[in-house]
Amino acid sequence: MREKMGRLRRTHMCGDLRTSQIDEKVVLMGWVQRERNLGSLIFVDLRDTTGICQIVFDSTVSEEIFKKAEKVRSEYVLAVEGIVRKRESINKDIPTGEIEVLAKELKVLDESETPPIYIKDDDNVAENMRLKYRYLDLRKPSMQNRLKMRHKAAKVVRDFLDENNFVEIETPMLTKPTPEGARDYLVPSRVNSGRFYALPQSPQLMKQLLMVSGMDRYYQIVKCFRDEDLRANRQPEFTQIDIEMSFVDVDDVIEMNERMLYRVFKELKGIEIELPIQRMTYKEAMERFGIDKPDLRFGFELVDITDIVKDSQFKVFSGTIANGGHVRGINVKGYGDGLSRKDINGLEDYVKTFGAKGLAWLKVTEEGITSPIAKFLSEEELNNILDRMDGDKGDLLLFIADKPKVVFDSLGNLRNVVAKRLNIIDNTEMKLVWITEFPLFEYDEEEGRYVAKHHPFTHPMEEDIDLLETEPEKVRAKAYDIVINGDEMGGGSIRISDPELQKRMFSALGFTEEEAWNKFGFLLEAFKYGTPPHGGIAYGFDRLIMLLTNSSNIRDVIAFPKTQSATCLLTGAPSEVTEDQLKEIHIKLDLE
Repeated sequence: MREKMGRLRRTHMCGDLRTSQIDEKVVLMGWVQRERNLGSLIFVDLRDTTGICQIVFDSTVSEEIFKKAEKVRSEYVLAVEGIVRKRESINKDIPTGEIEVLAKELKVLDESETPPIYIKDDDNVAENMRLKYRYLDLRKPSMQNRLKMRHKAAKVVRDFLDENNFVEIETPMLTKPTPEGARDYLVPSRVNSGRFYALPQSPQLMKQLLMVSGMDRYYQIVKCFRDEDLRANRQPEFTQIDIEMSFVDVDDVIEMNERMLYRVFKELKGIEIELPIQRMTYKEAMERFGIDKPDLRFGFELVDITDIVKDSQFKVFSGTIANGGHVRGINVKGYGDGLSRKDINGLEDYVKTFGAKGLAWLKVTEEGITSPIAKFLSEEELNNILDRMDGDKGDLLLFIADKPKVVFDSLGNLRNVVAKRLNIIDNTEMKLVWITEFPLFEYDEEEGRYVAKHHPFTHPMEEDIDLLETEPEKVRAKAYDIVINGDEMGGGSIRISDPELQKRMFSALGFTEEEAWNKFGFLLEAFKYGTPPHGGIAYGFDRLIMLLTNSSNIRDVIAFPKTQSATCLLTGAPSEVTEDQLKEIHIKLDLE
């Protein structure tokens, strides 16, 4: 029963009809959401990307059309011509709920088998089924609305950058493998035997070359690739808003981006963010929140009690301090009763995933302090802890004693988990903060050397340049991240434009001059011919769309995502290839 459209052409979208169209002849096309046969009347909810409209088939109007409508089932594709009329039973849940269309002609453009998943937002179907039948999953209004928001966000960004004299320039997808980052996806070259391209982790080097070329202001909304172990909200291929500017320093880049973020939130969410956005140094963020992407929508800030308990009889505290560690805690203020002893045990298991050996706690009750460690602390120590941490009745104090990195990692993540578990975070609130002055280097225990915290082209702060060779751990970077509600939305830096400084940077990273030229020679060569001061930023576009759509899963804002094992359930990628294909690219497999 498949038919051609014939003379019918769509005049309106299903979700756009209103009472102003009553008595008009319209042609609608779409999918059957559901059908209801009441004997002499058949009601069909017809759906397209704009919404749903109720179609009425009346046996007294046309018996031929009515008999055809009796065979219609869910997800059939229809073309309907009819007259808009007022609906007797108004449906206030949909925008078209005051009208319906009395069908005068019906064409079944395509039939459908029973779908393996329901086409509705509250289907609760397993994610692997949703990904396998993604084309059906994408018919859901919620999924289509997320992709529409993605489109609108890209347009707002493009419009703003165009108004501010940025030029959109495409950069290569087949590039040179480079170190100092995540693992590259490699692509063998058929015409250059034994040689490989890499898919870009970001257009970093190319956008710097565009600044050398005098383009002045560049941007690109671009796919990037990283072959790394995937966490819940990471994808092997992801999208960046990539931006670079010439003749700028930190304040210039931040100011321009604040105006862009203001436009995005104003136009897409109706939210006017306060400018200038708060700034916080990396050091302050770590001291107060234990993490470089702090969620500022709630308290539970870290408090250092090392000096109070350094001579304590509680050896977990005093022994750790004697070995160079420290003790910090958070006050779950006013919510002590919201976490049971079982909950606290679960939190202890959680912090152990960050290397912590345990989780100490004090609960302040009407009767006094309840805690398994209270008996090891003197009254003076307990009072000083309560005073330092503003402890009062109804509070729960949680402590970690360990090396600084373990303490920060544990408490920084613990405060987020506790706030979510207690359901105290206002998801309608937007808290933005710039994190600045990151360390330029971090020490890699496995490699036994310092590596770049961001990338090897990040400019050190001028006052720290002389420390590059002597105390690299103290060098701060001209780097900045924009953090929104505890998520890093973007990050960037001012780049090194002085060839001599770039050589010193490579030397500090352990590269010989020969190694540096072998890996980055094309960039170093370009720097010989006049390089402007420049810097930029890259946003995680997928993360931004998650925020704008209040989504908790990155796969819900990407049309065709991969699983956590980097596979595509829809197409079966990655897949095996033939021996002939391997031979063409000069590769022999050794799977043992």
